Amino acid sequence: MLTEKNKMRLLEEDELFPSTPGKVKIERAHTINRQFHRCFASTSTTFLWALFLIALTASYLSFQSFVSTSSRFLSSSAWDRQVRTSASPRRPHGLSVLVTGAAGFVGSHCSLALHKRGDGVVGLDNFNSYYDPSLKRARRDLLSRNSILLIDGDLNDHRLLSKLFSLAHFTHVLHLAAQAGVRYAIENPASYVHSNIAGLVSLLEAVKSADPQPAVVWASSSSVYGLNDKSPFSESDRTDRPASLYAATKKAGEEITHTYNHIYGLSITGLRFFTVYGPMGRPDMAYFSFTKAILAGKPITIYRGKDGVDLARDFTYIDDIVRGCLASLDTAGKSTGSGGKKSGPAPYRIFNLGNTSPVTVPTLVSILEKHLKVKAKKKIVEMPGNGDVPFTHANISLAMAELRYKPSTNLEAGLKKFVKWYISYYGRSSRGGRKTNL
Repeated sequence: MLTEKNKMRLLEEDELFPSTPGKVKIERAHTINRQFHRCFASTSTTFLWALFLIALTASYLSFQSFVSTSSRFLSSSAWDRQVRTSASPRRPHGLSVLVTGAAGFVGSHCSLALHKRGDGVVGLDNFNSYYDPSLKRARRDLLSRNSILLIDGDLNDHRLLSKLFSLAHFTHVLHLAAQAGVRYAIENPASYVHSNIAGLVSLLEAVKSADPQPAVVWASSSSVYGLNDKSPFSESDRTDRPASLYAATKKAGEEITHTYNHIYGLSITGLRFFTVYGPMGRPDMAYFSFTKAILAGKPITIYRGKDGVDLARDFTYIDDIVRGCLASLDTAGKSTGSGGKKSGPAPYRIFNLGNTSPVTVPTLVSILEKHLKVKAKKKIVEMPGNGDVPFTHANISLAMAELRYKPSTNLEAGLKKFVKWYISYYGRSSRGGRKTNL
């Protein structure tokens, strides 16, 4: 069993820092593509009514009183200085970025990459218990050791957001906070409305009132393609047939951000992530839970689609996703509003960020078995009707053209890195158990 001190050291190894290059220099990206107009125009009446009802629910929830985490911050001059210091770039013409969900998987990696190249970073996360928060606290400690301020707070805390935007002149917001997971929506649907809709609206309200307004890059999801059976998935494909509540809230987010772009002149870039994996990942993801179960000698459940077809996913390694996020920040045009008033059109963009090479779940398991040197005990069952889709496949031609996005890590290489991290962090015999006092 590794000591706690060694586990902390392992979190700091260079391989956990995304191998993200410096600022991407390309010509200014095109503004809203005509394809997006067609996409939004194709939205069905049924979906619009559903969106309207979701928005009403979100408005109700966002104005409910809750225990604010901001009270301990708002009267602290020392905290004010911490925010300003952490938000200040350390390189010429560097960015100042508010990263929401910074204790999460993608958020922590992006925060480290931004800080590493000299940008100012302030993180925000509510440390919810969707999965064991001990890994989130370990990520927080890693950010802290790199002088990145991470605030424990909720997006629906309007006073906290107002305070943050008054203290720091953020040039960009990287909005990665969300209630993730497809199946969990059946158990706790309200959490998706609270985080993915009410939280998004709360953040956009703070951004549109800021002066100057920052550009917004935010995480949508490949789940918005829903029941689409055209492959590969392109940004212009219809997205009005979500297969899960999670997907519906992400689609609603695209509609909401489009509205704020149109009315208030916010520069918006939405990123549709495709099955992100890698070191320090989410324990609820299949590759992570499979690893834990295989090492523990427990059976894993592998779902199959109709007619015995294997499920397939466009697995995308974390470093590739980070490069796509940073390229999106670097190429985001400026917002055109001031104090909530629009002075002209602002960019609205949507990109797929995937690997373009779908891999079946049984192949994923075989690769894990190879690197773990343990044979999995498999239980094959038919996929239940819980919101999952049989396959995902990203068309990334638009991101390649406008962001110079080019994924470079295949699943074999990526899982090798993940397994190395997992065994180093948890040990082969710890079985991924709960970690404390990190």
